[in-house]
Amino acid sequence: MLTAKNIAKSYNGKVALKDVSFEVSKGEIFCLFGQNGAGKTTIINIFLGFINKDGGQAFVGDKEVGKDDTNKLTAYIPETVQLYSNLSGIENLNFFSQLAGFSYATDELEAFLTKTGLQADAHHKRLSAYSKGMRQKVGIAVALAKNAEVIFMDEPTSGLDPKATSEFTKTCKELAQSGKVIFMATHDIFNAVELATTIGIMKEGSLVKQLKSSEIDAGQLNKLYLETI
Repeated sequence: MLTAKNIAKSYNGKVALKDVSFEVSKGEIFCLFGQNGAGKTTIINIFLGFINKDGGQAFVGDKEVGKDDTNKLTAYIPETVQLYSNLSGIENLNFFSQLAGFSYATDELEAFLTKTGLQADAHHKRLSAYSKGMRQKVGIAVALAKNAEVIFMDEPTSGLDPKATSEFTKTCKELAQSGKVIFMATHDIFNAVELATTIGIMKEGSLVKQLKSSEIDAGQLNKLYLETI
């Protein structure tokens, strides 16, 4: 569902990505590690069409990014979800759903929010009263309403307390079980081992390690990560 073939990118002569290749199948959760500047966010931005690559190919399903319309297949949840604080959760969801070309009844919008684990009494409260974890749930609901096949996330557990992280992990696993692909840039080693099906490690623009999470525990991953970077 997600394919990178020898993707390359440079900024003013400085290499950001160098021949990055990988594949992610339906139902997989790919967690990508690396120091700041290793290229994690650049990969996400290329797949989302935010920036152009210098070489290689990026595919979402059978559609090539930059040549075909892949926007309808993808959704993005950044570290800080950008929503309107003066609107309620359901109003935000309705607004962004309509921007994506979808129109839903109120009960359908509520069902999306409920599926992410957002409590019913928060659906009609303004976002200004939401925690970061609650805002993320609205972001995930937007991805569901958009019917995105691939959901990109950048540091999604940063700043979440243990309860919110646990709820987030549960939601992601349910999305993967439904066939969605989740591609996540993260520094959260312990959550990644619990959450991911595949783990990748970036160094200086190259994907230097790729392994199944079932092959490693958190302590081993931490040691491998430190040895790699």
